[in-house]
Amino acid sequence: MSASFPLVKLTFLIAILTAVGQMTQTMYVPSIGHMAGEFSVSPASLQAVMACYLIPYGFSQFIYGPLSDRLGRKPIIVAGLAIYIVGTLVALFAHEYQWFLVGSFIQGLGIGSGGAMSRTLTRDCFNGAELHRANSLISMCVIFSPLIAPVLGGYLTETLGWRSSYMFLALFGIAVVITMMTSMMETLPKASRKYERVTVSYKYVLSDKRFQGYLICLVATFSGVAVFEAAAGVLLGGVLQLPATTVSLLFVLPIPGYLIGAGLSSIIAQKRSEKAALNVGLAAIILGSLVVLIPGLMGMTTAITLIGGATIYFLGAGILFPAATTGALQPFPYHAGTGGAILGGMQNLGAGFATLGASLIPASNQMPLGGLMLIMSILAMIGLRLVNGKQDPSNEMPLAA
Repeated sequence: MSASFPLVKLTFLIAILTAVGQMTQTMYVPSIGHMAGEFSVSPASLQAVMACYLIPYGFSQFIYGPLSDRLGRKPIIVAGLAIYIVGTLVALFAHEYQWFLVGSFIQGLGIGSGGAMSRTLTRDCFNGAELHRANSLISMCVIFSPLIAPVLGGYLTETLGWRSSYMFLALFGIAVVITMMTSMMETLPKASRKYERVTVSYKYVLSDKRFQGYLICLVATFSGVAVFEAAAGVLLGGVLQLPATTVSLLFVLPIPGYLIGAGLSSIIAQKRSEKAALNVGLAAIILGSLVVLIPGLMGMTTAITLIGGATIYFLGAGILFPAATTGALQPFPYHAGTGGAILGGMQNLGAGFATLGASLIPASNQMPLGGLMLIMSILAMIGLRLVNGKQDPSNEMPLAA
């Protein structure tokens, strides 16, 4: 693959594409109290909204990835965004909680295309150290949408009501799909497309032991992030009784930690090694989990330890994501769509089931959150042990169709 797509333009397109999914995932968090009152449900039960969004977001990527290896990246992105817009409109006009969950489900089903393709486009255009640098740069850029979304969602909720957030998401989705249709060029030429059976593609990628290890690490780390995002609004707004605007501001404070981590990831890898970057990131997510867990074991819930622990965890996640994504996809230039689909799909499926499980646990303090984050950190450590126990694979050779 050649780096024919300018990095700045590619970064912008991936940033706005991933922003659609990330803003949908976090924009409603400051509105949980208002939504619970209108739908006559408990604030804790609204954690199921994220699960209903993330689970189809994950499953759909298993379809989008192999399809993109056959049909190209651009048509998959446009089709997925169209489905997402339909789901957003359903959620916007829903007056029953069940229909709101249906809308969230359709949203996830559609924007799963962006989740898979955001990991795939860089692999189409870059290789080696350039791929890690591109992934780090994109990770730094895409973090601004989670920074903006809760603040914007809190402001819109206080001024125009929580439904205005979904009106914004619908308009933003329309703007992004128009941009993709008019400004994006296809990154997978017809000569490079794979027409083998989907089962053959998945078997080939999943048989790589190092890919398995990176996958475990990414799924576990992302699940820890998602559990915090789902529980933070409940703990800050429901347990500590903070207003929506305060919740939105506190909610975004850990995210600069991710930004710093993403910037450090490529630097550590270049000056030391990929393994060093992975180990630093792992140490940070374990430490962050303990900062959240220990006060919870004493029955406490404090904004300082919640946000402080999450910031350290997000720092580690920012280091891990570019390094692990690069390591996982590097050997698969001819199956980047399938590999990206597995990474994105499994990350969001794991996060969806983790948040669903978290919604079933009473959240009277921060102990359950800290415990789940620590469990995810331990699983990430297990994945990296599997990676470190294998030799570096050679670049992928083309398979017969």
